[in-house]
Amino acid sequence: MNCSRCQGLMVEDQLLDLEGGYGEMWTTSLRCLNCGHVHDSVIEQNRLLQQAKVSVLSTGGPDYQEDEGSLEAESFIRLAA
Repeated sequence: MNCSRCQGLMVEDQLLDLEGGYGEMWTTSLRCLNCGHVHDSVIEQNRLLQQAKVSVLSTGGPDYQEDEGSLEAESFIRLAA
């Protein structure tokens, strides 16, 4: 399997969850040898939930154009790597 961030090699790794609800717990996850990105089912479910909450404007334009005041500056969102 390749890493979704850097396309590096993913290997199985045993990780210790120190903040688990039932004390310390070992889990098996995939970790990238290049960048250290960890992929497991709990992280993936949380990312999917966050993506589902994002709303998109139907007009495709900024929503402040109809406001009376203008800051004369474009707002932007910087995408994570």
